[in-house]
Amino acid sequence: MKEYTPNLEKVYKDKVCKEMMEEFKYSSAMQIPRMEQISVSIGCGDAIQNKKYLDSAVKELEQITGQKAMKTKARKSIANFKLREGMEIGAKVTLRGNYMWEFLDRLVNVALPRVKDFRGVNPKAFDGHGNYSLGIKEQIIFPEIDYDKIERVSGLNVAIVTTAQSNEEGKALLEKLGMPFRK
Repeated sequence: MKEYTPNLEKVYKDKVCKEMMEEFKYSSAMQIPRMEQISVSIGCGDAIQNKKYLDSAVKELEQITGQKAMKTKARKSIANFKLREGMEIGAKVTLRGNYMWEFLDRLVNVALPRVKDFRGVNPKAFDGHGNYSLGIKEQIIFPEIDYDKIERVSGLNVAIVTTAQSNEEGKALLEKLGMPFRK
């Protein structure tokens, strides 16, 4: 039986690695930046009053990523928000391997083009070490989500972690993988 390789990973290995090697003049193939993981999270502050919102957010996150979501707990108590330490207020999923490549492929080619008035993602959202963070306002841009069955529209945070040493290398990697940066 042949091992499955996602399309975007094939593009990375066949095309992107060669282009990055020429562009940045690396001496070794191990210096070429690669994606390590993608972290997708939902903050659900309304879960303090209604646990049903958090459960639906977890279910939607699992549909979007294809992997079981983990509920996150509050680290500190904040009296003004009626929040106690240890209360469940969000969910997150860390994607690696084939799940990571498939998610990025769906994000770039299917979900982002469905955003209303989309002009590209912010090219300045790098952290200084080649990692990229993206905020999505509505989870309904993913085709896996049935619009009629959602509790409420909520946002997602997507963090793409790379082995790039600088923002320029990270941006070049994501650009070559198809990320539509704003001009």
